[in-house]
Amino acid sequence: MEYNKKMVNRIKRVQGQLDGVIKMMDEEKHCKDVVTQLSASKSSIQRLMGIIISENLIECVKEADENNEDSQELINEAIELLVKSK
Repeated sequence: MEYNKKMVNRIKRVQGQLDGVIKMMDEEKHCKDVVTQLSASKSSIQRLMGIIISENLIECVKEADENNEDSQELINEAIELLVKSK
């Protein structure tokens, strides 16, 4: 699977958020603010995981169709990945 620039940029934004969280902790900011930023980071990562899984699933199903293979096993694997990501 190819990971596009948007995906990489999402990770870089999360890195920036987490760097900000470390700074907030160093500055002893209120726990509510720290947790809010951590929650935003977690949501961003979960969304990216969903995008990666869905795009991978699309590629795998197309490939299975081209090779006359059963795509149900691939779909089940993608569902398992989605469940693990939650």
